[in-house]
Amino acid sequence: MKRYLLTGTPGAGKTAILRWLECEGFPVVEEAATDVIALRQAQGEPEPWADPSFVDAVVALQRLRQEGAAGPPGEVRFFDRSPVCTYALAVYLGHPVSRALARELDRIRAEGVYERRVFFVESPGFVTPTEARRISYEESLRFERIHREAYARFGYECLPIAPGPLADRAAAVVRHVGGPTRHGRRGG
Repeated sequence: MKRYLLTGTPGAGKTAILRWLECEGFPVVEEAATDVIALRQAQGEPEPWADPSFVDAVVALQRLRQEGAAGPPGEVRFFDRSPVCTYALAVYLGHPVSRALARELDRIRAEGVYERRVFFVESPGFVTPTEARRISYEESLRFERIHREAYARFGYECLPIAPGPLADRAAAVVRHVGGPTRHGRRGG
């Protein structure tokens, strides 16, 4: 299976691209951090990311989703973020890199879980706040830099997906992977 990652700064448009790809027939795997935040906030924790245990909860959900996303050989599947993003998040938040996160980073490297070329969705020039995304535009650029450095550190190549219309951004991804869409077309 070819597991491609979409990453980038919060609010860059990763999830919108993922939805477009899903509607075109590609299997997709959701981001874990947003769901961990939503669950913990529903349990009365207003800022779950402030607790260092947050990182391990994200790692555990990412692994569960990655392992549950099996498919036939050669199938293209897209993932919204990875443990490398979780590493970048820990660095950004000033949390230590836990044993669980270090083990997961070692595992994905040793097993070659993800393709080495990562789609880096670049910032559109603004950030729209949400309950899970409470970051300023300036801080999002710092977070973007940390993400780029993290992916480089772990041996990945970031392929930029420039700001622009959603269809153009998603088409750039499809062209790169050359995968089929729900209409039977192939990128390329």
